[in-house]
Amino acid sequence: MNSNKTILTGDRPTGPLHIGHYVGSLKKRVELQHAYRQYVLIADMQALTDNAGNPKKVRDNVLEVALDYLAVGLDPALNVIVVQSLVPELAELTMYYLNIVTLARLKRNPTVKDEMKQKGFGEDVPAGFLTYPVSQAADITAFRARYVPVGQDQLPMIEQTNEIVDKFNSLYGGEALLRCEPLLSAVTRLPGTDGQGKMGKSTDNAVFLKDDEDTLRRKIRQMYTDPLHLKASDPGHVDGNPVFAYLDAFDPDKAGLEELKEHYKKGGLGDVKVKERLFEALNRELASIRARRREFEKDPAEVLNMLKKGSLKAREITSVTLGAVRAALLLDY
Repeated sequence: MNSNKTILTGDRPTGPLHIGHYVGSLKKRVELQHAYRQYVLIADMQALTDNAGNPKKVRDNVLEVALDYLAVGLDPALNVIVVQSLVPELAELTMYYLNIVTLARLKRNPTVKDEMKQKGFGEDVPAGFLTYPVSQAADITAFRARYVPVGQDQLPMIEQTNEIVDKFNSLYGGEALLRCEPLLSAVTRLPGTDGQGKMGKSTDNAVFLKDDEDTLRRKIRQMYTDPLHLKASDPGHVDGNPVFAYLDAFDPDKAGLEELKEHYKKGGLGDVKVKERLFEALNRELASIRARRREFEKDPAEVLNMLKKGSLKAREITSVTLGAVRAALLLDY
């Protein structure tokens, strides 16, 4: 492991994780854990920025996300798995960074603008939600992360983090904070089962990693396909068809899959057969994940203990960063 290469990654605990998270980031994290020092953050404070009225939802899903992490193969011996609210240095750093970021700059962040529009906030946006890129900057810099795995849509967050780093170091001298680089995901997020945009935790269009076999089969049977493919004899469209997007991600027989696509496009292949192939491929992938999850579910207290230990270990490095920041701000009384 290269100790000079630190990664920060994580998720907001607003629901269990789904197969979009799996192909988009979780599989890559399992690979990276063997070559990098990886901190995995369960961002419960950030989850509260738009769930302040339902803290139980966030609390319950901290455990759900942790179970998903362990089930896919993230090893606590190789990763430091952290609960954000158990590392108070992160909140203190956020407060200091807010003093060097303007309201106008926060409103210009395209990722936040898009999310505000999706959630219908308008001018009634919670202040915590508008400022969560600053909280993310605190997370990244606190762990002195060199790399942050993100999708293309999250690049503005990295840009804003580096702006904060540059401004802080320029204002107060020295190099208390380190710049970071994105690790772009090679896999586009999977579409929802309803064909409406990307898969989401709260939009009833997701296949969750913890779904049992019957639930998985039901969801695949109900999946949106090609609305013009009314009969098996009709030619079908592969592009924009979620079933084929999922097959691309999970079917290991790529040559056979190409033949299947050609057959579907010519006509003579029903959606039921295509969906059955998807069920078999996806069920194979998820079977071992389900089995590991069931083992970890037997002792939730031990999972929470693991999170507390990881969070305590995380404070060893976040306290050093906070000390450097406090010294730069002349707050090292």
